[in-house]
Amino acid sequence: MARGSSFISAAGTRLTGRRLAGTVALCALATLVVGGLAPLIGTDTTGGAWRHSLLPLDAYWRDTPDHVVLWLRLTRVLACLVVGAALAGAGCALQALLRNPLAEPFTLGISSGASLAAVVAIRLGAERVLGYGAIGAASLAGAALALGFVWQLGRIGRQLPPATLILAGVTVSMFCSSASVLIQTTSDFSDVSHMLVWMVGGLDAVQLSAVEIGAPVIGVGLFVLIVYARELNALAAGPESAASVGVAVARTQSVVFVVASLLVGVAISLVGPIGFIGLIVPHALRGVLGPDHRLLLPASMLIGAAVLVGCDTVARAAIPLERLPTGAVTAVLGIPFFLAILLRQKRSAAMWGRA
Repeated sequence: MARGSSFISAAGTRLTGRRLAGTVALCALATLVVGGLAPLIGTDTTGGAWRHSLLPLDAYWRDTPDHVVLWLRLTRVLACLVVGAALAGAGCALQALLRNPLAEPFTLGISSGASLAAVVAIRLGAERVLGYGAIGAASLAGAALALGFVWQLGRIGRQLPPATLILAGVTVSMFCSSASVLIQTTSDFSDVSHMLVWMVGGLDAVQLSAVEIGAPVIGVGLFVLIVYARELNALAAGPESAASVGVAVARTQSVVFVVASLLVGVAISLVGPIGFIGLIVPHALRGVLGPDHRLLLPASMLIGAAVLVGCDTVARAAIPLERLPTGAVTAVLGIPFFLAILLRQKRSAAMWGRA
């Protein structure tokens, strides 16, 4: 499983270049179709080009010109593509790093740190003083600080043992969540409402300028994870097995952990904490495609982007005159799906290459 070696999936299928290219192409096509259709879903009352689309727009857009409506929808779609790919890619990498199929980006306290920083920024009125982007910048800083704490608490020498890493993440997450609640109890109603809306996660306030800044950073991070796909195959079997085939375990653990955590931090800074994408998408695809991360990582990124676009479209257009939080929709739709996967895993451990 080191560089130059082959990898056989749980189903016994060897990954070939043809299978890799074909599967990634199908995932990319599915993502393009979903992303292309999403802006067309909705109607307005202006009698314009989008009048006969599939579902109604919310009240905010009812008297808005068609080209503005389309631009707002496209901005949300682009944000979903970027954030969905980041969360699913990070979740896939962390599941291999922690050797835990139930691991996700929010397991390690990064989202809680970002949420605490955002709550503090809202409480201090940072957005009123510094303008749009202040809360996102604060959440990114909070994610970085949480990453540093988890790193120091979970590291043993140069290694990052999964058990200590998860315990460190849970500890930081509990502290940040408790601190967020204490801050909310000292805030006025308008600030508490703003905090709750942000902490659920949504794309109502996302701006194209923020996506333009975050997208290149996320793109670089996803590329780094793909570069380490072979090493992740080895790490999924355990650090001893990885070391025996020539993987630099400590360096790989550090790079993957930092890059995946920063991907989550940037994604949260754009749209707030949106859960389940990083858990469900790679977990489900592992059962379909096998555990080879050379295929699983790019497929997870593409399908994660498509799934988040779909969830946001439901949040935006399912109920007339209402705008549902995208994070709530991902949770409502994701929990039953996750339970189905969990029941399936109880019957077979084939998702992780075990008989």
